[in-house]
Amino acid sequence: MSRSRGAAAGLLGAAAVAAVVARRRHTLSAVAPDLRTPALWLPLPVTGRLSLTLARRLSRRTTHPAAGVAVTRHDVPGGRDAFVYEPPGRRRPGGALLWIHGGGTILGHPESDHELCGRIARDLRIVVVSARYRLAPEHPFPAGFDDCFAALRWLHDAAPALGVDGARVAVGGASAGGGLAASVVQKAHDHGLPVAFQLLLYPMLDDRTALVRDHRGRGRIGWTPRSNRYAWTCYLGRGPRVAEPRPYAAAGRREDLRGLSPAWIGVGDLDLFYAENLRYAERLGAAGVPVDLVVEPGMYHGADFDHHATVPSMRAFRQGMLDALAAGLALGPAAGRS
Repeated sequence: MSRSRGAAAGLLGAAAVAAVVARRRHTLSAVAPDLRTPALWLPLPVTGRLSLTLARRLSRRTTHPAAGVAVTRHDVPGGRDAFVYEPPGRRRPGGALLWIHGGGTILGHPESDHELCGRIARDLRIVVVSARYRLAPEHPFPAGFDDCFAALRWLHDAAPALGVDGARVAVGGASAGGGLAASVVQKAHDHGLPVAFQLLLYPMLDDRTALVRDHRGRGRIGWTPRSNRYAWTCYLGRGPRVAEPRPYAAAGRREDLRGLSPAWIGVGDLDLFYAENLRYAERLGAAGVPVDLVVEPGMYHGADFDHHATVPSMRAFRQGMLDALAAGLALGPAAGRS
């Protein structure tokens, strides 16, 4: 190659890099200033087996529960296993939360949420049960969903031994865990299993989001449209389609929402799930279900896990979630130590 051609190729390459940097800078400008970190410059979408393997290795971390919270592991009949978090000095019988971890149904494990579950147990003085479930694509729907529902049934069966009031059991989760929680609540309603409240943290509710072309700039940070389509394909065992006849496969597809448990839904306005979360909240309200929708400006998907301990807006977001859960379980205000 001649020097002139080499120079031209170099200039084109530099221009392409500059364009990518400019687009990323524009994307990050929408993020709340206190949520911006250098890590956001390097998106890591999960779009195939290689990136999934890498993401699973990076997500193996284990957090530690709050001091004084007792943590025990239990086998769940018909499911996997679950961790039970019990704070000291709680009232018996009291409320309980079944928590379901996130990860797009393809990543994650309950050990990563030890800190969160322990904090919820401590601040609200309730029992928290964190369920393990089988992951896709190795175990597509309904495997993981069945594990989560089995954990709810076990929680009710074990309520007397755990000192739990069966009428004050909530179900919650983050991201894919929030979507699974919403589906578990739907099946619990259909089977007459009591659920007092549902706590849905930017839930992954509707596979049809993967069919949308224009997300109006959302989903460029954290969980991306490409990751979302791959994850739904893994979970459903095929690509998302206009029709999905299997009940509970995607909570947002359920037509009749009447009689479901009161809900709290929290989501950032930059989150890919923003539109589907707003739509589900509106439909719950139209069906007569009490729902509290919280939209956090400048928040991307999962930002509270990155910044819950350091950024005032994320501490307030998490505290609002705890306050809603406390009200849903008739516990009084949360302790406010999160």
